[in-house]
Amino acid sequence: MKGFKEFLLRGNVIDLAVAVVIGAAFTAIVTSIVTNVINPLIGAVFNASMLDKTLIVHIPTVSGGDASLKFGAVIGAAINFIIIAAVVYFALILPVNHLIKRTFAKLQKDEEQTPQDVPPTDVEVLVEIRDLLRSQQGRSLDGGAHVAPNDAPEGPGLPSTTKL
Repeated sequence: MKGFKEFLLRGNVIDLAVAVVIGAAFTAIVTSIVTNVINPLIGAVFNASMLDKTLIVHIPTVSGGDASLKFGAVIGAAINFIIIAAVVYFALILPVNHLIKRTFAKLQKDEEQTPQDVPPTDVEVLVEIRDLLRSQQGRSLDGGAHVAPNDAPEGPGLPSTTKL
């Protein structure tokens, strides 16, 4: 139950719910455009009020009835898909991509104008530590920290050494 509660309270679930609601509202707008503008234009070409009523092929069945293949409805669904994809691309994707590109270009320009303090790399930090240890070795030869070279042997009875 705890895992389910965590799942529900994640930000992704809320974002997804908002997306579904906005998508449903957006679909209503696109459906209205297709139903009230596009379908009548295409229906005029095929002499029908909607594509759902065009290109119907009737097939007799074994029981004596009729089965209908509605090619116009399939064409209408394909046109709806293309219109929805075009509206999503031109009304959402294109403007958002333009906005993101502009925002990143501005951020990049701001970064170029203000010099950033770049933290040292791991290798640079290790070199500094090595140099500090070497300088301490030179000052405290009376039993202080001992830095052994990389090829120094280790063995029992020897003082502990630090290798770099």
